[in-house]
Amino acid sequence: MKLAVPTQGNRGLDDQVGEHFGRVPTYTVVDTETTSVTVIANTSTHAGGTLHPPELLAQHNVDALLCQGLGRRAVAMFSELGIRVYIGASGTVREAIEAHTAGQLPEASAHNACTQHAFRGHSPHHP
Repeated sequence: MKLAVPTQGNRGLDDQVGEHFGRVPTYTVVDTETTSVTVIANTSTHAGGTLHPPELLAQHNVDALLCQGLGRRAVAMFSELGIRVYIGASGTVREAIEAHTAGQLPEASAHNACTQHAFRGHSPHHP
């Protein structure tokens, strides 16, 4: 299984989970079967690219995203692409994966999505 975590840089498993999944500079992708770690640049629309973050991660064959939170539209886009999303991730990538493995991160849904996030708009309470 390939797990993606929004991250702040290139430190792999030791990198911090990014606060806003779409605006982070990188995504750290961990293959739980091979234990390989790949850091990919965020070239989505938030970073001046042409794809939405779910589409970018789908190109890298990601099975699930572990993040702090995200909006309803993002949850729907990930779902349409067959990518599961788990929220409540924090700390390092390693800690987020450990929390996911232990069943401590709930799966995102329209009911527990952040109502202040959207792809085209953003609440003033969240930079």
